[in-house]
Amino acid sequence: MRLIFLQSLAVALLCQFASASTVSPAAEDELRQVTTVYPSRLIYYLNEELESADHDLDTRVRNQAVPGQDVHLAQANFQLEAFGSTFTMDLMLNNDLLSSEYEEIHYEDGKPIRSKGGEHCYYHGQLRGKEYSRVALSTCNGLHGMFDDGEFVYLIEPLRQTHTSNLEARAHTLLRSSSLLTLGDTEDSGVQEMEKEEGEDQTLSDLPWLRRRRKRAMHRNVFAEMKYFEIMIVSDHNTFKRHKSRKHTRNFAKSVVNLVDAIFKEQLNTRVVLVAVEIWTDKDLIPLSVQPLEMLKSFSKYRQQSIHLSADAVHLFTNMTFHYVRSSVAYIGGVCSAKRGVGVNEYGTTWTMAVSLSQSLAQNLGIQWDPTTTRKKCGCMDSWVGCIMEDTGVQHPRRFSKCSISDFKNFLLRGGASCLFNRPNKLFEPTECGNGYVEVGEECDCGARMITASTNMVLGRQGEMEGTQSLKRLTMARKQDGELESQELEGKQECYKDCCKKCSLSNGAHCSDGPCCNITCLFIPRGTSCREAVNDCDITESCTGDSGQCPPNLHMQDGYSCQVNQGRCYGGECKTRENQCKYIWGSKAGGSEKYCYEKLNTEGTEKGNCGHDGDKWLPCSKHDVFCGYLLCSNIGRNPRIGNLKDEITPTTFNHQGRLVDCSGGHVILDDDTDLGYVDDGTPCGPSMMCLDQKCLPISSFNFTACPSGPGGRVCSAHGVCNNEATCSCHETWAGTDCSMHDPPKEPPTAPDEGPKGPSATNLIIGSIAGAILMAAIVLGGTGWGFKNVKKRRYDPNASAI
Repeated sequence: MRLIFLQSLAVALLCQFASASTVSPAAEDELRQVTTVYPSRLIYYLNEELESADHDLDTRVRNQAVPGQDVHLAQANFQLEAFGSTFTMDLMLNNDLLSSEYEEIHYEDGKPIRSKGGEHCYYHGQLRGKEYSRVALSTCNGLHGMFDDGEFVYLIEPLRQTHTSNLEARAHTLLRSSSLLTLGDTEDSGVQEMEKEEGEDQTLSDLPWLRRRRKRAMHRNVFAEMKYFEIMIVSDHNTFKRHKSRKHTRNFAKSVVNLVDAIFKEQLNTRVVLVAVEIWTDKDLIPLSVQPLEMLKSFSKYRQQSIHLSADAVHLFTNMTFHYVRSSVAYIGGVCSAKRGVGVNEYGTTWTMAVSLSQSLAQNLGIQWDPTTTRKKCGCMDSWVGCIMEDTGVQHPRRFSKCSISDFKNFLLRGGASCLFNRPNKLFEPTECGNGYVEVGEECDCGARMITASTNMVLGRQGEMEGTQSLKRLTMARKQDGELESQELEGKQECYKDCCKKCSLSNGAHCSDGPCCNITCLFIPRGTSCREAVNDCDITESCTGDSGQCPPNLHMQDGYSCQVNQGRCYGGECKTRENQCKYIWGSKAGGSEKYCYEKLNTEGTEKGNCGHDGDKWLPCSKHDVFCGYLLCSNIGRNPRIGNLKDEITPTTFNHQGRLVDCSGGHVILDDDTDLGYVDDGTPCGPSMMCLDQKCLPISSFNFTACPSGPGGRVCSAHGVCNNEATCSCHETWAGTDCSMHDPPKEPPTAPDEGPKGPSATNLIIGSIAGAILMAAIVLGGTGWGFKNVKKRRYDPNASAI
């Protein structure tokens, strides 16, 4: 029954382009080229170099970063056999299909319900070994879409809507098409009439100013420049009922747009970006009609009154059957206009809708229909597939004619489609397998760091132990003149080739790289340090035991004391006036004495102030003097960053028999930030910090409190509060409040590494170590000591200013 239905559907789809036609016996033979196939996804297994076929077609990424949000692999490969050939499809996620501001709207009790985001499983690619082939598929639920080997167009879809087992091959229907039906002349009198009414019935050849403009404007090749056609799709109520769910309705719209984008990007150098899908789940929101021109006018009014999203064009998918020669209608050249940037499209199969939407969007871009009489002139001579905008009814046209492309170029030169040159604020960022970064849609990415793990496994268990120990390769950082310089101790972290194949984890691998992944592709136990703190306000991170990557780089919450109570942590930095002076003026500079601030910043002059109001300098109150104009000593003529505005204000005083340097300057960054004032977060008194040239109590900053343990101590005194307002526990403690004593498990020892008795050498070394320890204790008692940064806690009573 399914086979008969598809054959009938294939015949019916031709009729959507023709009001009257006769199917020849040869055409019927072509339409009967339908077969059942069982596609496979090509994956890699651990320790295997070649791809293997797997019946599980699901492309959703394992170990999702955001639970409940389906993310699909950036690359996928499928294979199927049909019509005596093997087709291998190499696909990339179509990152330009959906805007990151993509929105879905439906209605409940007459009220619009909006949601951001949506599942993205739409791919573009090629057939392996065929340079001029093309593939556009969706993988949300089986394989939906088309591929083109240069000779035939193939349409694929699951034989059944549901499939419960990933262990069994899923049957799909594959239709091979190359048919053509001739309609003769079909003049679109309706559209022409409407366009005359709109005052648009004027050809380019009648515009002599355009010919002059062409010569002037060709130096800017607007056609070669990438363009972005942002569209919104609206599905009427019967289309929603036909798909039986919002999910299937919106996925259908995305699949159609994915196919259209494949056509437009290749031939018009234009990406079609879907910014929203609206579904009329309750009822139709405009009067529907079998006359598409009437519906077009009604939909135009609806867009102007009810759709407030920014889109270059909005198109309606309707389940109505038009009394019309074609399956779509749109305003010619209407793109960028809220009134005319609309179109309506009669419902059909995925590919039929892709052709219909391509035609109506092309009309919005000023592209006319290709008359049959100009077929040769327009260069559309392939009678098997035809061209998208020609009057001849074709089953699966694949390209625009020369006339269509010329129409589009002329429309651009005329100044049309200006909105297409505004790139959307954000697209799903394109991924690049092999660049060494694990991006959205990838499970791993070795890049240039790829090595063969098997070569490092010859030592067996000992190799695994060495892999664990290798995680002590830490990237340290040192601050010199305010700049961080990377300093590797023992080389880069490797990425193991056997663990990662084409940016997907091999079967059985937990990870492929990262400081918490060993050479056997398994996670390193919890507690192993993977990122040391780089300053007093940073936090040392350790492996979690369930990821190959080091946890996010956190720092202490703002307000913690640092640098022996001389500064305060703010944004992960230890803020002091001394540090700020060195950052701006270089390592030889230093912070001025308190006397400078108390003397100058209360005067309200260019040499000391708390800002300005127009041309007037504002004096600081005595309470705020340490948050005003930044005063430094031993500064040079030019700052090491930014640009000096006006002149340096050098001031010296003889204070208590000493010469005190109180100099400053307004150093301006490119974003107009003035570094000439004390930074926010700098201490200005006991339990006080600066904010906008005001000295405020730390309690007024309203920092989010971290969990407290027994006795009300923050993080139970076994950790520190971080910038996410959670506790980062010390090595042997766990829990949300660090109250659980949970030492990490020691890695297993090799069989020949059992405990051994003391030797004479060991006794001698122990005696020496004991003597050194006693000397250290004596020195500590006389004032030699050290600080324990790791256990320092936020002390609100510290006297740092």
